[in-house]
Amino acid sequence: MNGRPSDEIVVDTGAANVATELYDGALGVLPRVIDLRRKIHANPELGNHLPETTAAVLQDIEDLGLEVRASTETTSLVATLHGAHPGPRILLRGDMDALPMPEDNDLIFASRNAGRMHACGHDTHTAMLAGAARVLSERRGELHGSVDFFFQTGEEGHFGAKVVMDEGLFDGPNEPAAVFALHISPLLENGKFTGRAGPVLAAADFWEVEIRGRGGHASMPHDCIDPIPVACEIVQALQHLVVSRIPAFDPVVLTTTKIEAGTTSNVIPESVNMMGTLRSTSEKSRRKAHEGIERVVTQIARAHELTADLNMNLGYPVTVNDAGFTEFAAGTVRKLFGENAYLPMPSPMMGAEDFSYMLERWPGAMFFLGVRPDDASLAAPCHSNRMMVNESGMAHGVALHAQIAVDWLKANA
Repeated sequence: MNGRPSDEIVVDTGAANVATELYDGALGVLPRVIDLRRKIHANPELGNHLPETTAAVLQDIEDLGLEVRASTETTSLVATLHGAHPGPRILLRGDMDALPMPEDNDLIFASRNAGRMHACGHDTHTAMLAGAARVLSERRGELHGSVDFFFQTGEEGHFGAKVVMDEGLFDGPNEPAAVFALHISPLLENGKFTGRAGPVLAAADFWEVEIRGRGGHASMPHDCIDPIPVACEIVQALQHLVVSRIPAFDPVVLTTTKIEAGTTSNVIPESVNMMGTLRSTSEKSRRKAHEGIERVVTQIARAHELTADLNMNLGYPVTVNDAGFTEFAAGTVRKLFGENAYLPMPSPMMGAEDFSYMLERWPGAMFFLGVRPDDASLAAPCHSNRMMVNESGMAHGVALHAQIAVDWLKANA
């Protein structure tokens, strides 16, 4: 699928250098995977309560005979395939929630819910995971252990993975020994994979500041304590903090994204409200940045006889891929699709993921799958109102999920 409005499904089988039974199985279920993806895409839901999305998943997998466990705090669910032979348990994860933003694509299955869009590919993640469950169900007799298919809510800032973990859905006999997830990348060549050992995505925090001075007439600033120039000074000092106090080889991204103050041209306001984001790829630089932000904000305000209240909101931690599992998963990609199918990621990306909580607890990895449209001019990044995917690439994702499970269970039985 090249991203244009069409019902035609085009599969590029030439992308696979090594034909395997699992990839053939993935190609066989691809029409069903695309149908589920389009159904979810047309009806995006937000947060941790996704009743229609969860119902669509359950309907799609109901004939597979999987053991289903439902979250009590969210509409997440875990469908487990028990193999014919005893062995460990591996978890494969696909997130299901959309973003609160409009869609501006002329697709026959474009969002029907105003102000909501699957612009981060979670519809594809869910559909690929359901496809992998179908492919693996046909090979139950070969599996040495169990596979958990985790259909997760609330990744987009709602801590869906952490909520379910805190709930105990993976405790006791249901605890996996390893975890794996795929995330699509609409700017990466269709059918290619990328990943890296160590930090792969950043921690994401956001901060809010209220600076309070003394308002008055704009023609007599000496009778006031104007918070606006102080806010501007703080913004500049925060940028200098990154350059001068944070190690260049353990970087952070610190961005002021909103400044709000004042009502008219002849009034100095009493206060300024600011907010921004902090991204970091290690806990060390994260802590150093937190300390620096507090020092800069409070001390600059104090120097000008103002007060400042800082609220630091902690988001997802750094997403860290286990080195051993990353090497195994990269080898699995090459086994399926050839040496050139895996492109090592040179550095972390500054996006964030709540799969980080799972990787803190269990060994595993998150890889990225390229789904760039055939017409590269249509390629738009995740979180764009014009983001589209090449649906043929989802067969690669289905196959990798399945091969990861088969090979890891066999190796660790």
